[in-house]
Amino acid sequence: MSGIQRLLDIMARLRDPQRGCPWDLQQSFKTIAPYTVEEAYEVADAIERDDLSSLRDELGDLLFQVVFHAQMAKEQGAFDFDAVANAICDKMERRHPHVFGDASIADAEAQTVAWEEQKRRERAQKRAGAEQASVLDDVPVALPALTRANKLGKRAAQVGFEWSDVHGAIEKLDEEIAEFKAEVRSNACLQTDPTTEGQRQHERLAAELGDVLFCVVNVCRYLKIDPELALKRTNASFERRFRYVERGLAKQGKTPQEATLAEMDQLWDEGKAHERRES
Repeated sequence: MSGIQRLLDIMARLRDPQRGCPWDLQQSFKTIAPYTVEEAYEVADAIERDDLSSLRDELGDLLFQVVFHAQMAKEQGAFDFDAVANAICDKMERRHPHVFGDASIADAEAQTVAWEEQKRRERAQKRAGAEQASVLDDVPVALPALTRANKLGKRAAQVGFEWSDVHGAIEKLDEEIAEFKAEVRSNACLQTDPTTEGQRQHERLAAELGDVLFCVVNVCRYLKIDPELALKRTNASFERRFRYVERGLAKQGKTPQEATLAEMDQLWDEGKAHERRES
């Protein structure tokens, strides 16, 4: 018996109304979806750590999520695992005509352009007959905000809604930062104003900061930088440097709570200098 057939049989048994697991039987697409997202992140984490043993296990966990969704769909008469596998096979063949057909692709960059064009045609076919079709259709709402902002920007750019170069995106970022600073200066809610007006001011502040973040993502797009990856690397850098601060304070017999900001800043700068020497 193949591994995938064994997994399909296990999933069917877990969902068996008479002999199955009570927890698995209670689940639905919506309750399982958060686990699916979590497992995808754990796959990415194993790759980031270059841990192939963990990657094997995490890919198995992610595959189980696919099988779980497919089993629930099968029970509803919608589709089964084979339909899922055949659908992705059809899509890969359709989007690689230079491999499975007679088309010719010069290089990886040309393939990326052709891939996006094929996706555009497929979206147009799906939207055919829709009352208010949009190029932004099918950008998943559940994506992480930075990733979704990047995809929205890319979609709009496909129809010419973009600056001619990165300098226009940077100028727009400067404009939004100026508006955010002006909102901060006039914002009474920074003094913890509990009134309705204070809440409105806080919402305006959040909106202005959201505009800044969206513009940062646009700059990333022009520079071909993945904003999620960029922030992920900065998170890792912050963690390394703050841990350096904690170790430095521990050598002095102090905790961060007992140290002054000046002492922590000094150790932070030492940590940065140490990283530069090591790189």
